[in-house]
Amino acid sequence: MAPTKKGILERLNAGEIVIGDGGFVLALEKRGYVKAGPWTPEATVTHPEAVRQLHREFLRAGANVMQAFTFYASDDKLENRGQALKITGAQINEAACDLAREVAKEGDALVAGGVAQTPSYLSCKSETEVKAIFKKQLDVFVKKNVDFLIAEYFEHVEEAGWAVQVLKTSGKPVAASLCIGPEGDMHGVSPAECAIRLVKAGAQIVGVNCHFDPLTCVKAVKMMKEGVEKAGLKAHYMVQPLAYHTPDCNCQGFIDLPEFPFALEPRILTRWDMHQYAREAYNAGIHYIGGCCGYEPYHIRAVSEELAPERGFLPAASEKHGLWGAGLEMHTKPWVRARSRREYWENIRPASGRPKCPSLSTPESWGVTKGHSDLLQHKEATSTQEMKHVLEKQKKVKTSA
Repeated sequence: MAPTKKGILERLNAGEIVIGDGGFVLALEKRGYVKAGPWTPEATVTHPEAVRQLHREFLRAGANVMQAFTFYASDDKLENRGQALKITGAQINEAACDLAREVAKEGDALVAGGVAQTPSYLSCKSETEVKAIFKKQLDVFVKKNVDFLIAEYFEHVEEAGWAVQVLKTSGKPVAASLCIGPEGDMHGVSPAECAIRLVKAGAQIVGVNCHFDPLTCVKAVKMMKEGVEKAGLKAHYMVQPLAYHTPDCNCQGFIDLPEFPFALEPRILTRWDMHQYAREAYNAGIHYIGGCCGYEPYHIRAVSEELAPERGFLPAASEKHGLWGAGLEMHTKPWVRARSRREYWENIRPASGRPKCPSLSTPESWGVTKGHSDLLQHKEATSTQEMKHVLEKQKKVKTSA
């Protein structure tokens, strides 16, 4: 009989580093399996081999959490804006859990089931209605016996708190992760207060994911940690940021950047940026360290390599890589061989190769959130009149920027 794997809280309580995986939504969109716009994960049913392979690559890169690809897999999201998918949220979530479990068994990895913010909340549906959506997803996670649960990608701490309250009824460990920066959530609640509310709601792990670059996210989690400790509460901390540089973002994060989602590549972080991020996060007392949109397996490998001294091992994917580019010592050109050292890559200032391109962008700051008419969601496809309104609003925002 195979030995029982240590649970997420057991690992964190022992001071171990838990490395999460990366951003399935954008990674699979680039590969042609996810539709930009809806960002829903029906690929778990339609193209399971693609999802399985990405899990496997993150595992090989050093991740020891296989987060089931259940992002935005609630029925209200699947029906939003005229998608009319015949695949149900339950089917997607069950397939996602099976794929994550299959790959997790190939290593020392845990399976997490996750819920995210809902169109229903943005449309001002009641707490009861929103919680019912989370409960429907939770039923699948309980049925599939995932190892722990994550409430992730929430712009409003109120909705995240509702999700935590539902998830904790399972008796499984619960993590809660907001897509916020140092300015706080979309209603102006500070990171510290957000964390306090989530811990009081029942989350044992709190942090941030998506919307901002690694160092911005680490800063936000530091603020959370300070708030929780000052309040006399206890928690573990997690961070799963973007793999993009976003110093020009406002409180809404990278979705306000004009490059989102099809022109973000010039902002991508190098693997050497990831080494810095991993060290900053660990030094801040964050022990659950992973990635979100933009992360590819090589980014997670870099995180794993930076923290190899603390973890006690290198990931399998380092076999063909060599720490700090050691494999370059075998290159035919001597000037490339000279780059096979940490000092070189830590100090590189990569060029974009794009003449006359700006170094920063002006975010499209629409300034709307829950309750605004522009965010009312519906099942019908976007009408011509609605699109006209959107384009007029965009023009007005750009003119005033």
